Amino acid sequence: QVQLVESGGGLVQLGGSLRLSCAASGFTFRAYYMTWVRQAPGKALEWVSEITNGGQSTYYADSVKGRFTISRDNAKNTLYLQMNSLKPEDTALYYCARPKKVPGGSSWSLYDYWGQGTQVTVSS
Repeated sequence: QVQLVESGGGLVQLGGSLRLSCAASGFTFRAYYMTWVRQAPGKALEWVSEITNGGQSTYYADSVKGRFTISRDNAKNTLYLQMNSLKPEDTALYYCARPKKVPGGSSWSLYDYWGQGTQVTVSS
């Protein structure tokens, strides 16, 4: 069965960095675009970033552009999100998700699989 397992979250200070990973299994990872989304307590789901199946093209929300970098290693079936210059407003539960079609967006209905999430907390 399809599994997406995120890791790498934690507590970091303003301006710090974290690298999230998402280990995928149960499907042909290299055939799918993949997405990172996040959800802060009491707030709506927010689309963060997306990457094409081969990794050649990447897309970012304006709120993270220039600070976050999405990448993937298809040989390892793993998706990454490098997050630099973190801000308190980046605090959220981060999920990797497989979109039903592209582009993805800020609604769970646009995804057919997602992981359990990894918590990122940025303190000021």
